[in-house]
This record gives sequence, structure tokens and C-alpha cells, in this order.
Amino acid sequence: MCAKPVRKPVKKTVKKAAPAKAKAASKTKRAKYVYFFGADQSEGDVTMRTLLGGKGANLADMAGLGLPVPPGFTITTEACAKYYEIGEKALHDLIRAEVQAALKCLEKATGKTFGKGPNPLLVSVRSGAAASMPGMMDTVLNLGLNPDTVEAMIARTNNPRFVWDSYRRFIQMFGNVVLGVDHHQFELELEAVKRAKGYKLDSELMAEDLQEVVSRYRKMVKKTKGCDFPADAMEQLTLSISAVFG
Repeated sequence: MCAKPVRKPVKKTVKKAAPAKAKAASKTKRAKYVYFFGADQSEGDVTMRTLLGGKGANLADMAGLGLPVPPGFTITTEACAKYYEIGEKALHDLIRAEVQAALKCLEKATGKTFGKGPNPLLVSVRSGAAASMPGMMDTVLNLGLNPDTVEAMIARTNNPRFVWDSYRRFIQMFGNVVLGVDHHQFELELEAVKRAKGYKLDSELMAEDLQEVVSRYRKMVKKTKGCDFPADAMEQLTLSISAVFG
């Protein structure tokens, strides 16, 4: 049997470990700018009015309670502050991944796909603040409509008049609120079609008439703004976010 050599005791210096809290503080936590709500889940609650705005906090709270709230997501007031701090392009680069992740959650909750597919997802964009500010920005409805999703909606609903009228209204709302086209210019195009058809009421317009109105709206927007009306759903959403913040 071989004996182990005897070693002289070695004095060791033991340093006190840094508190876990101090170590955690050294790591910068990435800010969260998008909060999802709906489908019996919520990333926020009513106590977060300053961050999510009044509407956003209330919707998050109701969703968290299990109430039947249509799913959606809120972009925070901190994102709005960042918009003015770093600029429009940098802000969208910063929040893009979170917005896309929230859209995926929305698609999963609804069984629809944003801007494409046989069952397209349409969304509305609303402004909000910690305190109520009526009239701050009009709501944009039916965002996600484009020539492809219009055809998909017609096939799904078998109601072409309803779909073309929804697209007409979307172009008018988006054109006015987001692109800054005067509301009166849309009314002129609508009245021109009604006059040519001998109609007095909007309700008299048939599906093919509304399709013509849509065509006239798109041409007018291009002439007025110097660019095509956006067909890509993600571009529509990005421009709408900028309109809320700007």
C-alpha cells in the first residue's frame, strides 16, 4: 500500500460572494414594448395605466379575468417616448420582433392569418393614453384589407358588396388618418360615382359600383401623395403605428 504524501496546510483566502442582486443589476434588462391580451391570458392589468394607457390597461385586466375580450396587443407609452428619442425608423427596428410575435399570438388565438390566406385577419388600430383624450386620433378599422384579402373575404362571406364597402371605408379612413389625405377628396370621388349612376344614397351602390369607388380612391391617393396605397398588411400596420405616435 502506498501512503499519500503529507502536505503542509495551505492558507486559503476566501472572498465573500457578491450578492445575487448586485450581479443581476449588472445585466441590463431589455425593455418590453408590446403587451398581448386575450384568449384567457394577459400580460398586463389595470394597475399599468401609465404604461399601457387607459384602454390598454382595462382590456388587459378584463382578459386576465377571463372575460370574452377580442384578442389584441398594446404598444406601450414608453415606445412612444422612444419614437421621439430615436426616430421613426429606429423605433420600428426596435419593436418589430415584438410586434411580429404579438401578431403570431393573435393569429393563433383567432385561427386567421394577417394579410394573407383564405381566412385573413383584420385588425383595428386605436390610440390611447393614461388619461382619456377624446378625438386624439380616429380609429382605423379593417386594417389588413388589400386586393388579395378582399377576394378571400368575398369567397368566405359570399357577400361582395359588404367586402368592397369595407375596403372602401378602410382606404378612406387610412388615407385620411394615416396618409393625411383630406376627407373631402374621398367624398368627391364617391359622389362622382353616385352621380354617374343616378343614385342619391350610398346604400344604392352595388358591389361593382363600390369596386369602382375603390379604384378611384386608390388612383386619387396616388395622385395626391405620389405613391401607391399600401397593399402589404405589415406596411399598413407600421404606418398606422407611426400615425399614432406622430
